[in-house]
Amino acid sequence: MSAAPAEPSSSLAAFAHGLAAAARSVFVYVLFGTYVGIGALSHDLNFSLGWTMASTVLLWAAPNQVILVSALGAGTAPIAAAIAVSLSGVRLLPMVVSLLPLLRTPGVKPRALILPAHFTAISVWVEGLRLLPEVPREHRIAFYNGLGIGLLAAAWAGTGAGFYLAGALPVLFAAALLFLTPASFLVSVWASSRHPLDRLALALGLPIGGALALADVAFDLVWTGIVAGTLAYVVDRLRKPRP
Repeated sequence: MSAAPAEPSSSLAAFAHGLAAAARSVFVYVLFGTYVGIGALSHDLNFSLGWTMASTVLLWAAPNQVILVSALGAGTAPIAAAIAVSLSGVRLLPMVVSLLPLLRTPGVKPRALILPAHFTAISVWVEGLRLLPEVPREHRIAFYNGLGIGLLAAAWAGTGAGFYLAGALPVLFAAALLFLTPASFLVSVWASSRHPLDRLALALGLPIGGALALADVAFDLVWTGIVAGTLAYVVDRLRKPRP
């Protein structure tokens, strides 16, 4: 993880601190490796380099990009692929909502939040939640934009590298790289959890999610969150002494 940023004196300095925090973050390596896999996948499915690089910037979420590339590469209708990507992107909405209280200040216009909302993916969200409280509120949007651009640059570089290395990468290795982001997310959330209830819900979610996926249950990720979160809450309530 990157270290807490020094207090910036202006929006430009805050932006630079955001870039520096991205460069120090472990997610730079995670994103580069993940997007090497995405670049190789796109190459193997006969997408152009320009299209692949543009989709990285516009989608900015590895699972969404894998869905799009795989669907279009398999001949799925563009409308159906767009719907699948949109449904997958809904999972990012709670992340955006949880960050808004940290980013918004009185007088901030909604258009100033469009870019931070676009940058909100797993990696930027985890680092933002950890680092934003250390940044003066009036400079947080600039800092977050710098953080997002810095991490996006790593993903963009990985995409290009993977595209050109596609012929030299073993297929199994390229596929394994796609699991770097979810693995790092689990570790980061576990390490940054401030309440035992969060860790309990995460621990319960792993086997529950796996079981639902093997059973081919529709909306398995949603049901995993509901069931694991509810069970963790019940366990926490039962453990507390009654008055």
